[in-house]
Amino acid sequence: MGVTVDMEAGTGSSQLAARDRRIEKSQRYVPLVSLPVSLLLALSTGSVGNGVHMGRAQFTVTALVLAALAVLWVLLVRVSYAQREAHKVRAIVYFCGVIVLLALMVRINPWFAFFGAAGYVHSILLPRWLMPVGLAATAALVALAQLGGGIPHGTLIFGYCVVVLANLALVGYFQHQGVREMDDDEKRLRLLDELAEANSRLENALQENAGLHAQLVAQAREAGTLDERRRMAGEIHDTLAQGLTGIITQLEAADIARSEPERSRHLDLARDLARSSLAEARRSVQALRPGPLDEVRLPDALTQLAQDWQRTSGVPVRVEVDGAPITLQPALEVVLFRAAQEALANVAKHSGATSAGLTLTYTPDLVALDVLDDGSGFDINAKTGTDTRTGTGYGLEAMRSRLQQVGGSLIIESTPGEGTTLSANVPINTLTATGEDHS
Repeated sequence: MGVTVDMEAGTGSSQLAARDRRIEKSQRYVPLVSLPVSLLLALSTGSVGNGVHMGRAQFTVTALVLAALAVLWVLLVRVSYAQREAHKVRAIVYFCGVIVLLALMVRINPWFAFFGAAGYVHSILLPRWLMPVGLAATAALVALAQLGGGIPHGTLIFGYCVVVLANLALVGYFQHQGVREMDDDEKRLRLLDELAEANSRLENALQENAGLHAQLVAQAREAGTLDERRRMAGEIHDTLAQGLTGIITQLEAADIARSEPERSRHLDLARDLARSSLAEARRSVQALRPGPLDEVRLPDALTQLAQDWQRTSGVPVRVEVDGAPITLQPALEVVLFRAAQEALANVAKHSGATSAGLTLTYTPDLVALDVLDDGSGFDINAKTGTDTRTGTGYGLEAMRSRLQQVGGSLIIESTPGEGTTLSANVPINTLTATGEDHS
């Protein structure tokens, strides 16, 4: 259906132009045909209108002169139908000239009434409010010719009025119908042109949207690839990198152990770290949650993480849970678990702390995880050139990125010699899987 409308609409302007050309042809040829017919009939009869006194020769010259003036007027002054709106004054002047010539010709010979067709045809050049006047003037002159061309008087006036009204009613009806049909055609054809333009814009928009869609698909594919790379990089950092670091630490400790039991303990820890790191690596490849979260709730998983970290690092850690724990979305639990994992790893590698603390706080609006230590600390502004809300290193950036993805934030506070506090929090109003209290 859309194609059909487009094809029809595309010819709207051309159809209007063709209609205008047909009207212009009628306005050009009707007077040029009716005038010779009128002239021949008038010259053949040789009679003059009632009340006109002139000889045959004078009549012939007058008829020929008037006919010549009419031809020149039609050829030189006529306004085309398509330009009637742009040249309204000229169109009115032209029509008045046709009426004057018709009046003079009808006055000298009634057979010139055939030229009255020119008045009817050219009346549509007038503005709408003048069309009835133009028709009435033409009908009056034609009726005058039908009564012999003389000026009616006495009882003839009534008959003359009847003939005028009859002519006006007959011609006026057909012209009214014709004008209305032309108006309807013009509205229909212009509507088709508007539809054609709308269809063209729609087609262009569809083509543009298709291009944008292809571009968005490509960008989404690239973004998906980049997100997956970031995810794998973060998982490798959280599993393999930290596990290998712990394994190396335990193997180095085994090398310098002074007794066989101590050496065996470090080797056992290295084996355990290797097995757990391998399991976590497999889970990361499969995009699964960390193993501890599959078995217990977040507070218990953090407690287990702290115990394992204390066993491998040798640094005592205190775990506290404030507020009533609630079940959260897996994505939120993973983010907080990974944040705790990264924070404890940094404490073991960089702080030289003798103790650490981990606090998980549940409030009506957010879940907060605080990890603090009594280590050496550092000057964040001096190290990063930023404020205390920033951190350094891939692990911290990956942590911040994870938190931002779930609407959370990361704040790091540290002072040289006074330890470090890492605070990660996320809103729970949109991330809570269920509001049920499991405390």
